Amino acid sequence: MKLKGLLLAGGTGSRLRPLTYTGAKQLIPVANRPILFYAVDAMVQAGIEDIGVITGETGEEIRAKLGTGEAFGCHFTYIPQAAPLGLAHAVKTARSYLGQDPFLMFLGDNLLRSGLKDLVDRFKTGQYAASILLTEVEDPRQFGVAVVDQGRVVQLVEKPAEPPSHWALVGAYCFSPDIHEIVEMLKPSKRGEYEITDAIQTLIDQHKVVDATFVQGWWKDTGRPQDVIEANRLMLEDIPTHILGHIDASSEIVGRVQLGRESQIQHSTIRGPVVIGDNVIIRDSYIGPYTAIGDGVTIEETELENTVILPESHISHVPERIDQSLIGRAAVVQGRSQRPRAVRLVLGDQSRVDL
Repeated sequence: MKLKGLLLAGGTGSRLRPLTYTGAKQLIPVANRPILFYAVDAMVQAGIEDIGVITGETGEEIRAKLGTGEAFGCHFTYIPQAAPLGLAHAVKTARSYLGQDPFLMFLGDNLLRSGLKDLVDRFKTGQYAASILLTEVEDPRQFGVAVVDQGRVVQLVEKPAEPPSHWALVGAYCFSPDIHEIVEMLKPSKRGEYEITDAIQTLIDQHKVVDATFVQGWWKDTGRPQDVIEANRLMLEDIPTHILGHIDASSEIVGRVQLGRESQIQHSTIRGPVVIGDNVIIRDSYIGPYTAIGDGVTIEETELENTVILPESHISHVPERIDQSLIGRAAVVQGRSQRPRAVRLVLGDQSRVDL
């Protein structure tokens, strides 16, 4: 059985504002690589070669970054969605592309340590109308929640006030063509969206088999700034050391560090895991663990850790350590003589902060 892919790269990214006022949420980097690229990798590694990409307002930017798919070992078909009206609406929008092929649908802002291969392989081996990926969470009220009996999903509820279980839906689903007839019959939910949980529940009500696969390792939905920072930390756990730039004799490198081309470390300490892009200058500074620094960034007389800095930003003379921060493209963070006691930042692209 060969599956098509449906990659969701629309949505407004409202929880990541102000960064998403000027760019797609799926293109925010973790470990200096757009989140969406990891989603494509996971689909390709699961054997998906033909991928439809659902796009919204940021469709032009998504196309420019992803290209034809050749760089990833797949082929992209771009499918504009008029409005972000829910996951089931995305399936409906892609109906002509999907045809009668079974398919894997994956949310482009989700990261999975163990990938999608287990989900796809299990779906291929059974006679399932759908197979969904689940993970156990402490507070299921913000998720679609599944009740599972002997590996079979028997009930789904979207963001319940009183969850019937702690099994939350991860943003990955395999479907047979049966889903299309169901989607056509759906009515909008109270929040005005066509819910994929309602569609899957209808499959269950029709006595069709919906299978459950459980996440091995970690899963991260990168919808909020703190989620991006945590995802960055998780991705940096696996990096090897790779030095292409220049480190002067008065600097110290500790642990696993990647340093890009034409980058310079001067009289500074870098304590990994850290990823530093191309054409970066770090001078008289301390860069602590779990930090990702984009291309063209300049950092002077500043300490920071657990932070994601997007390209072309300038940070200098900050008197307190920057920690657990997300700093957008071309932002300027500059210290002043009046010193704050603590600094924690989420900055949009081209913003400026004087501290």
